[in-house]
Amino acid sequence: MPDNDTPARPAGAHDLETPPAGASFRPAEPLKNAGVDFEPAADGGEATTSGRAAEVKQLVRDNTAKLQDQATDRARAFAEQGKAKAGDALGQLSKMLDDAASQVDDKLGEQYGQYARQAAGQVSGFADTLAGKDVDELADDVRAFVRKSPAAALGIAAALGFAIARVVQSGLDERG
Repeated sequence: MPDNDTPARPAGAHDLETPPAGASFRPAEPLKNAGVDFEPAADGGEATTSGRAAEVKQLVRDNTAKLQDQATDRARAFAEQGKAKAGDALGQLSKMLDDAASQVDDKLGEQYGQYARQAAGQVSGFADTLAGKDVDELADDVRAFVRKSPAAALGIAAALGFAIARVVQSGLDERG
């Protein structure tokens, strides 16, 4: 470093020359005591970097697997809750249809009341089937139905989507 007594001068060609081969590098005083190591690592630092990268990759894999397991468990729990609610709703619908059958007998005739009883029996049977199967069996049944009748499955999905949208919309309207 120049003395404080030496006046500043513009950079010249002599300032850009390559230092002689025997010259040694001396870090500036503030960096020398700052704990900065100017010696290159024996392996060039590559082994440490690749080791850390491998650790990070493994950590990401582990966390991804944990998140997938948690998501699967939550989805299964929601499906079980939905199955229970659907079973209850179908049971109530079956009872309502069965109760209405006697009124249909009185107003429209016994033949039409029998149709209501048959519908109540079908709904009740479906509710029992739903209650008797676990979520995985129900998913397999749905997949098989979609393979056999994709058009009917699409129609049912559209009708269910419409019904769910109406229920959600009516719930939002009541809040507002």
